[in-house]
Amino acid sequence: MQPVLRLYEDVLANDAAVSLPALPRMIFVVHGSLAVAGQTLGDGEAWSGEGAVTLKAGSGGATVWRWELASGAGGGPTVGPGVESREKLSAALATMPKGALILRGDSVAFPPGGCAYLHRHQGPGIRCLLDGAIRIDTRGHSHSYGPGAAWYETGPDGVFAQAADRPTRFIRVMILPLAYLGKSSVEYLNEEDKAKPKSQAYKIFADMPLTAFAG
Repeated sequence: MQPVLRLYEDVLANDAAVSLPALPRMIFVVHGSLAVAGQTLGDGEAWSGEGAVTLKAGSGGATVWRWELASGAGGGPTVGPGVESREKLSAALATMPKGALILRGDSVAFPPGGCAYLHRHQGPGIRCLLDGAIRIDTRGHSHSYGPGAAWYETGPDGVFAQAADRPTRFIRVMILPLAYLGKSSVEYLNEEDKAKPKSQAYKIFADMPLTAFAG
């Protein structure tokens, strides 16, 4: 059975708590505050780990996006008093790289009208738009996404991304070869694009070697 990457949105009421089983994951706080593994996270902050963990919202509650990598049936919506959870997207990772792996979580921000020239990555991942709007062209199809919308990219398939006429940012989690720890995974496919100035800006939240999975 192929590993599966899933993205959930968890909404925790004021001071609500929920326990999660051991799985590789990244948690991103969309808004509110969250206590996790001895840390307190606020808007736009993230945590990653592989062990069992408890999430506890602050006095104003929290909305979080939760990416989890499972062997197939593992993972799922959270269950607990004051917690609402739904799956935004899941994908079987048919293109997961071979060998030792990392889970990378980051954000990609574009200025108004910015684009990412035709490119590919070294592994699959799920993105979710935080701000603005974006059009994604891949595999002969074009799709537009607004805030809160999620999409999957295989990694090997070429992608062109066009941001709207306002600041745009998405959060993503990818599964990459360990050799890319601390290194960019992007590969531009047209020679003339490689030397062009790039408009996107990155912020890495997690670059976590995986102990439980190997491609």
